[in-house]
Amino acid sequence: MKKNKFTEKMKENIPVEEIERFTRRYATEVFSAGALIVGAISSLAHFFSGPGWTLFFAALGAILGIFFPEQVDRLLKWLYNFSFMQRKTAQTIVGIFEVAIGFFLPFAIYGLLGLLAGSAYHYYTRHAQKSSP
Repeated sequence: MKKNKFTEKMKENIPVEEIERFTRRYATEVFSAGALIVGAISSLAHFFSGPGWTLFFAALGAILGIFFPEQVDRLLKWLYNFSFMQRKTAQTIVGIFEVAIGFFLPFAIYGLLGLLAGSAYHYYTRHAQKSSP
């Protein structure tokens, strides 16, 4: 019986070069995930704002994303196009800045996450309504 390829790799230890390649290829996603993790820790530990403000801004972002989907989509497209048009060095600087915002202003990061969630909610509910009989 063949072992699962993923579990084999986990047992062998992942080489540092492979982690570096992955991080270079998915730099924006890695920094965004890092900002969310740092923001959650910062918010839960009440460093600069508590979890109440973070939850409030996430909910506010979701509500705005649901009620103003076109404007939110334009904003998010501009934001991500700006990020992806930069060189790798500038993307790294923007990523570090994003992690710093996650530490000092976690409610801003989670507000952006709320905008993404509200926009996706609006998109998928409209898509489901169009495809249902």
